[in-house]
Amino acid sequence: MWLAAAAPSLARRLLFLGPPPPPLLLLLLSRSSRRRRRLHSLGLAAMPEKRPFERLPADVSPINYSLCLKPDLLDFTFEGKLEAAAQVRQATNQIVMNCADIDIITASYAPEGDEEIHATGFNYQNEDEKVTLSFPSTLQTGTGTLKIDFVGELNDKMKGFYRSKYTTPSGEVRYAAVTQFEATDARRAFPCWDEPAIKATFDISLVVPKDRVALSNMNVIDRKPYPDDENLVEVKFARTPVMSTYLVAFVVGEYDFVETRSKDGVCVRVYTPVGKAEQGKFALEVAAKTLPFYKDYFNVPYPLPKIDLIAIADFAAGAMENWGLVTYRETALLIDPKNSCSSSRQWVALVVGHELAHQWFGNLVTMEWWTHLWLNEGFASWIEYLCVDHCFPEYDIWTQFVSADYTRAQELDALDNSHPIEVSVGHPSEVDEIFDAISYSKGASVIRMLHDYIGDKDFKKGMNMYLTKFQQKNAATEDLWESLENASGKPIAAVMNTWTKQMGFPLIYVEAEQVEDDRLLKLSQKKFCASGPYVGEDCPQWMVPITISTNEDPNQAKLKILMDKPEMNVVLKNVKSDQWVKLNLGTVGFYRTQYSSAMLESLLPGIRDLSLPPVDRLGLQNDLFSLARAGIISTVEVLKVMEAFVNEPNYTVWSDLSCNLGILSTLLSHTDFYEEIQEFVKDVFSPIGERLGWDPKPGEGHLDALLRGLVLGKLGKAGHKATLEEARRRFKDHVEGKQILSADLRSPVYLTVLKHGDGTTLDIMLKLHKQADMQEEKNRIERVLGATLLPELIQKVLTFALSEEVRPQDTVSVIGGVAGGSKHGRKAAWKFIKDNWEELYNRYQGGFLISRLIKLSVEGFAIDKMAGEVKAFFESHPAPSAERTIQQCCENILLNAAWLKRDAESIHQYLLQRKASPPAV
Repeated sequence: MWLAAAAPSLARRLLFLGPPPPPLLLLLLSRSSRRRRRLHSLGLAAMPEKRPFERLPADVSPINYSLCLKPDLLDFTFEGKLEAAAQVRQATNQIVMNCADIDIITASYAPEGDEEIHATGFNYQNEDEKVTLSFPSTLQTGTGTLKIDFVGELNDKMKGFYRSKYTTPSGEVRYAAVTQFEATDARRAFPCWDEPAIKATFDISLVVPKDRVALSNMNVIDRKPYPDDENLVEVKFARTPVMSTYLVAFVVGEYDFVETRSKDGVCVRVYTPVGKAEQGKFALEVAAKTLPFYKDYFNVPYPLPKIDLIAIADFAAGAMENWGLVTYRETALLIDPKNSCSSSRQWVALVVGHELAHQWFGNLVTMEWWTHLWLNEGFASWIEYLCVDHCFPEYDIWTQFVSADYTRAQELDALDNSHPIEVSVGHPSEVDEIFDAISYSKGASVIRMLHDYIGDKDFKKGMNMYLTKFQQKNAATEDLWESLENASGKPIAAVMNTWTKQMGFPLIYVEAEQVEDDRLLKLSQKKFCASGPYVGEDCPQWMVPITISTNEDPNQAKLKILMDKPEMNVVLKNVKSDQWVKLNLGTVGFYRTQYSSAMLESLLPGIRDLSLPPVDRLGLQNDLFSLARAGIISTVEVLKVMEAFVNEPNYTVWSDLSCNLGILSTLLSHTDFYEEIQEFVKDVFSPIGERLGWDPKPGEGHLDALLRGLVLGKLGKAGHKATLEEARRRFKDHVEGKQILSADLRSPVYLTVLKHGDGTTLDIMLKLHKQADMQEEKNRIERVLGATLLPELIQKVLTFALSEEVRPQDTVSVIGGVAGGSKHGRKAAWKFIKDNWEELYNRYQGGFLISRLIKLSVEGFAIDKMAGEVKAFFESHPAPSAERTIQQCCENILLNAAWLKRDAESIHQYLLQRKASPPAV
């Protein structure tokens, strides 16, 4: 499943967790223990006790589900008939299954060759989402058929079997019936053994209106009139392979499609809203290239005859990898050749790459339990980049990975309230909590590090061994390590357990000494903490694959070592005294580096003259920024380094710089010198803005388009006069239809005119939103509405967020945009959430969107008492699936407050002094 919702760029971050992950950070070493006491007094130090939970008994298990469902698209109900071939392994007089929001009408069990036994009672355990079917006599060991008739509701919660609202080309509102079962919502569509390890085959039939499209995991094998109603047809699908319940899917609605065959003969279709088939062609092209890529990489063929990719109007996640029928948000699948921006194309490519990887890694071989979820998601989040790099080398996608995934994971993982990659999961309510940047982005980052440590050839060999051994079965993390260990001969389990079973990551401190023609490096590792240097007794240790490069060849490792102890000395032969030395070539190792001042001084010219590769320039800046947030170095030192990026040409480096300056701007919005940091932003971004201009030049490509949008948006938001004037002129022409804005310029222009506009500007934007036919354009507008500054307009935007005009899954990004837009917006958004909590919680409870909403709305605060206020509110308004997020947010607020107290004055003095005597460029 893909939870992000934008490309690995500022746009991607905006949608994954809203505006770029706001400030985490900050406390002085001397205050570290004091802060931990404060966290404890606020009740933020320990997670609540987990609810007791038991998995389903193993006495009865399914072999095959024969399932027929008849959804009513007007009354929003459905009827179901289940005939499950089951194996009784141990004599029993009851069958325990998962069941939620379903009413069972009749149930019976017929042992093979014997008479049917009718259940005499259905005992629903609603809290555990289980039902116990009681029988008057003992069911003996052997096989038989379990029959259940039941009814359920097509809910509006975007989980289970639910309804999705859409508008026909003629303007009529209608509903589709669609599914989202991961993690534990198949039980809302039919009674089942809803655990990933309890696999079975499925024979699915759907009774649907004859003018609707009906889809499921497999190809249609029969379609015949329904005897009781001439307006209905019964559509029967081929039997699936052995699979887990969370991967079952069905869709009933109105769709167009485009199709092709991959070079391996698999039928690939992309289903779009009616009249928008053209918008499915880009995803179709990516999917047709991707299937053969994975087949070759894994050396295992795709096992189904077809794969469908379908755009769903109301969809909580980004996409879901149901085997053979992958569901997507419209914005994660549809590309309009004229009206889609470059970042959207990139995002669609990544999401398609992610979900198709799951067809092997997750669907063919499935995690044994949710504890191993990270393996599914971390792996797919890594290999999606490998796939996109293969399909679109011009995207420079691996540099973008560092900004989009690697650094975001490190921000979250530096908190006391992070969690290990591998989390022991019990009750299903705990599963939603681990669909986060640790499972996805840290998981992807440590797999990237592992791939680099093993080498591509042995990695592929190990992957093939793993997939071949466990196909159609379930596996645990240890099984993958064993396969990779056998393929590479390296101590994979020993190394990786230090990364997956303990939370956090190391800070490597390095100093150097010249000894004749050699360089002696002294390395030491300690846990990196957002609150400052680690001061605990037993510091965790990692086995760290370390690469070291020099300016003799900045793109090649001069030395590779495995650091398996707290301190190490390393000798680099033949390194002259005027050469720089850098750790973590390509920013692949999941650690931060702190150099001695002399080593850092020697590296900085490599930023200005671009002799350091882009991904290393990015990593160096990001490490320094995080060290400043943690109070290990001064924020002023980082501002000085940021000024060295004046000649920077690389989009992703600018994206990361922009993100960090955004975090600093949010922090300084709590001061009376916010305008001074905007002046700094304008000074840093003006030269690149002037070089790029507003219009594409001949020979420019994908990354130039992304960079132009980023830079103009940053300058416009900061109030750069020339940018603001040009944005207003182009916006006027766009609205009047004289000159339509290119898709890549719309976000920066919309943001700029709204930030510096009035009620008329907001009204025009809302009108454009209403007129937009494309969901991408609606989302683009929704995400920038929060930039408006006037209090009455902010209230208007918040009211709009909950209106019928905004799809339920997108309300979160509208409110998050308000919270990230300004100091007043942050206060207003938090009040709005408290005032409307019942409606919001009812809409999103038990899903990851509630966590997103909370994170976006409160994490930018920087006053100690706000942490207490947030904690108190959620104590009286519990949100179980967001408990960890709430703790992380409170921790971040305290860290922000400490950062402000510590560095605000020195930052202010630096900005004043800079204004008095501007630096020479």
